[in-house]
Amino acid sequence: MADEDKNSPLGNQPPAGKPADDVASPANPDNRIDLERQSADAEHAAKIAGEIPERTRPDAPVAPKMRRPARRKGLVQEVGSTGHEWDGITEYDNPMPRWWLWTFYATIVWAIGYMIAYPAIPLVSGATQGLLGTNYRKEVAAEIQRFDQANAGVQARLTEVALEEIPGDAELSNYAMNAGGAVFRTWCAQCHGSGAAGAAGYPNLLDNDWLWGGSLEEIHQTIRHGIRDPLDPDTHYSEMPRFGTDELLDRQQIAQVVDYVLSLSDLPHNAASAAAGAEVYADNCAACHMDDGTGDRDQGAPNLADAVWLYGSDRATVTRIVAEGPHGVMPAWASRLSEADIRAVTAYVHALGGGE
Repeated sequence: MADEDKNSPLGNQPPAGKPADDVASPANPDNRIDLERQSADAEHAAKIAGEIPERTRPDAPVAPKMRRPARRKGLVQEVGSTGHEWDGITEYDNPMPRWWLWTFYATIVWAIGYMIAYPAIPLVSGATQGLLGTNYRKEVAAEIQRFDQANAGVQARLTEVALEEIPGDAELSNYAMNAGGAVFRTWCAQCHGSGAAGAAGYPNLLDNDWLWGGSLEEIHQTIRHGIRDPLDPDTHYSEMPRFGTDELLDRQQIAQVVDYVLSLSDLPHNAASAAAGAEVYADNCAACHMDDGTGDRDQGAPNLADAVWLYGSDRATVTRIVAEGPHGVMPAWASRLSEADIRAVTAYVHALGGGE
């Protein structure tokens, strides 16, 4: 009983006459469970720490020993280490497979042979032609000539018939759609977009709003001679006055005529300013854009009443156009494309949906 009392939690009671610690004393029934749990946790942690051996890390990677039988006399070789180690994994210094090395050597030999046989080394004004005398430019030119000869008949017909007859001729129409599409994507898409929808300052070719006309003859004329091309005497030409830059109108008058132009397309505007701008418009703009703002194709003057805007319809853009005047240029293609190509792209653009 003495030993049991000694080992019992009650055996640690303070001497008589000394008050017990109610917080940590095992004599307090409320503390007994918590103290027993702490003792068990400490014992468990000590056990875990004793079972995990301490890991020693080498100062430098050490390759594990790997033995393999040698090809001769039964000798044993050990594979060394490259010195690379990550997360305890050491990299062996094994040689590359022979098949891989021979393949690599073969590619080097092939490259040297190709460099000797074909054009390869760039020079100041050309390149080495190689022992075989291959000339890729001549090969491409020969292919182009072969296709030109194959299409010579249909191209001759395309240039001989009237433009209005092309859509009704199945063979010519099919050729024009394919050849014209290729010409458009090569020379025209940079400005008008790959889908011909245009951008700010570049006309949309899908709608029915044309500055210089949308018939086959008018489109052909525009493509052939361009717009404001200084190198073509037959180019379309018109010039809008720079009312602000040349001080033809003051700022108030420009603001008034801008409000009036916006009112023609039912865009947000100041009604009182637009009423005053009607007189400014009649004196300075109606000669080209007509009294009702519908424009004049013979002069390339756009329609201001159809809500279609080449440069944008916001107030700042319209003000800039009135003050500084647009002066866009489309190059003439007569000197760059054949007549057959011009007629093909004319038919293609006309068929996009906006042709008249």
